[in-house]
Amino acid sequence: MHSPSLVTLLACTATMAPSAAADRTVVVDASADWGTWEGWGTSLAWWAKAFGDRDDLANLFFTKNYQTLNGKNLPGLGFNIVRYNAGACATRTYHGDSMVVSSNIKPSRQIDGFWLDWGSRDPTSDSWDWSVDANQRAMLQMAKARGANIFELFSNSPMWWMCLNHNPSGSTIIGTDNLQSWNYESHAIYMANVAEHAKNNWGIVFDSVDPFNEPISPFWLSSGNQEGCHFAVSTQNKVLGYLKTHLDSRKLSTYVAASDENRMTFAIATWLGLSGASKDIIKRINVHGYEYGGGRRDWLYDLARDAKKKLWNSEYSEGDGSGKQLFQNLLLDFVWLHPTAWVYWQALDISGWGLIVGDNDAHTISGAATKYFVMAQFSRHVTPGMRILSTDNDSTMAAYDADAKKLVIVSANWDGAQQITYDITKYGKHGDDGATVARWSTNTGGGDEYASYNDIKISGGKFTVPFATNQVQTFEILNVA
Repeated sequence: MHSPSLVTLLACTATMAPSAAADRTVVVDASADWGTWEGWGTSLAWWAKAFGDRDDLANLFFTKNYQTLNGKNLPGLGFNIVRYNAGACATRTYHGDSMVVSSNIKPSRQIDGFWLDWGSRDPTSDSWDWSVDANQRAMLQMAKARGANIFELFSNSPMWWMCLNHNPSGSTIIGTDNLQSWNYESHAIYMANVAEHAKNNWGIVFDSVDPFNEPISPFWLSSGNQEGCHFAVSTQNKVLGYLKTHLDSRKLSTYVAASDENRMTFAIATWLGLSGASKDIIKRINVHGYEYGGGRRDWLYDLARDAKKKLWNSEYSEGDGSGKQLFQNLLLDFVWLHPTAWVYWQALDISGWGLIVGDNDAHTISGAATKYFVMAQFSRHVTPGMRILSTDNDSTMAAYDADAKKLVIVSANWDGAQQITYDITKYGKHGDDGATVARWSTNTGGGDEYASYNDIKISGGKFTVPFATNQVQTFEILNVA
């Protein structure tokens, strides 16, 4: 994950080439199958540390109900995936040692961990405190109560006392590991114990656990502004082996996902460098989307497909509050990466970065950014169980619900005002002639936020829609088979 200051260090210029500014036709490929969609989600740290006790935010993020926030009625995003961060911080002094705190880290980014010192591995001993991190755990429970059904446990850094410099923000020397070699197994035990405790005491079964966060990235330093730790690929091999052993010994169904690298280029390098044993342990490849318009999404997809692994974009954010970059990079993922799930990093964050704009340290909330409504165009309509399709246009994606016989198309126009015709005649049954096509509109330049319309009719398996510049629209077509 990244604060704005870290992202600006990355050489990422994002963007898809715009289509020609002229009326056009988009054809949906009915035969395509890029996987069964698992869902949309968010990580809880850091925003849930500040706001994890708020029912209104739980409703907005984890239901599709409308919810009032600061006097404005907003459509819920309907996320079903939750990523829970096992923290690395604690205030305990043990045998004269205590955590070293970076001068640049904000309090909201210090997540309390459960294993306070190295005195005992026994999670029932006083070396452990299961009462900490109450707000993040509260939001985890509220998400489940509202229908979230996929849970992942992840780590930004091992516990402070496992680190060479006792600083969970990173190493003193750029690009070097900060986990003590004699604590490789301890980090695995920590993650396995959290997963076991969650199952037995919180009623949360983590589907997956990822012990790393952007591990080969070089920027995890002791002066950093968040928790982080470098793991060489050789170190990852060792930790993964220990983690598998300890998950199995606890008879947990939780599987291992890895390695949550910062960008596609890093994810490819890590996967190619991992041992065969580690690749066997990993059941899903996680990658973050901070390469934006760059990187070989297609190569990473090929590696995952050939290895018969699932693939997620498990973290993404950027500073464009309009939602245009969010849409463009999502489309790049659908066209080239083909993930089966997609997770936003901070659902609530400062202006530009958050779907909901707020300050996790000042504990203030302003309201929804335009990108919140762009996110709604996807998450409220492309739902778990749908088959992801292809189109012949780089600003359009499609998904199909076979049970409901419903086709969903999400499309955007970044050029001048024009009309776009959608051709679904490749389906044998392509909707009812004369039937209304429900549509929802968001204009990233101002105007419609999430407006619904019923003014478009289908004729002969085609329908034509007017688009303004910078407009995103979603269409639902029924009786398609």
